[in-house]
Amino acid sequence: MSQALVVGHSADASLHRLAPWFAEYGLDTRIMFGADGLPQSLDGYDALIVLGGAPLPDDDEHYPWLPATRKLIGEALERQIPMLGICLGGQLLAYTAGGHVERRKFQPEHGMTGIEATRTAATDSLFRVMPREYIMAENHIDHITMLPDNAVLLARSRRTPVQAFRIGPCAWGLQFHPEISQADIERWSALQRTNTEADGFSWSHIVEYGRRVSRGNTADARRLACRFAAICTHQDEENDR
Repeated sequence: MSQALVVGHSADASLHRLAPWFAEYGLDTRIMFGADGLPQSLDGYDALIVLGGAPLPDDDEHYPWLPATRKLIGEALERQIPMLGICLGGQLLAYTAGGHVERRKFQPEHGMTGIEATRTAATDSLFRVMPREYIMAENHIDHITMLPDNAVLLARSRRTPVQAFRIGPCAWGLQFHPEISQADIERWSALQRTNTEADGFSWSHIVEYGRRVSRGNTADARRLACRFAAICTHQDEENDR
């Protein structure tokens, strides 16, 4: 069984539906809350996954484990250890490699959202299993406003110019949340719902639309997760179920 280090930015961080999908392909996951301390290196790990959270990538004053997280990301890039950064995790990947992340530079996104793949995605080792257009969960007000020079753009949306990218052969950053299902969205707290509506979204529309696209979202998220796990465990066959 291969092992992935998963860095969380809250005590209740979770991979949700990704964990069992990863396990199907022999990728075990160990979640560590950054505030509890992180390993000094990725020795003994076959992959790095960094989850989402509230801070900007350089908010070290309020989130003092961010430097250690960035160090692990830098190591993954240098050693070409497969990495998946989700939301803040993707922003940390971009920032660590020289990109820019800004708060409310563009319009926020909440709930299930349409994603459009770039032409380059068709030849990417991870994203080539994805359709040209797909639906993924979003919940962010921060955006990657400039990718590093060596990054490859893989997906965008109407409000967000960077939804997915790759650096090097096997480090991917996502703005969207493949781990989040429509059922997870409907369990958002009252405060999250209030904040979502304050950003101009109708909660009833988020629920109605999300339920309508849930089946396709689940299939595409599973496809992406299984392909990443196959890469981490050196399985050559593509998963396009």
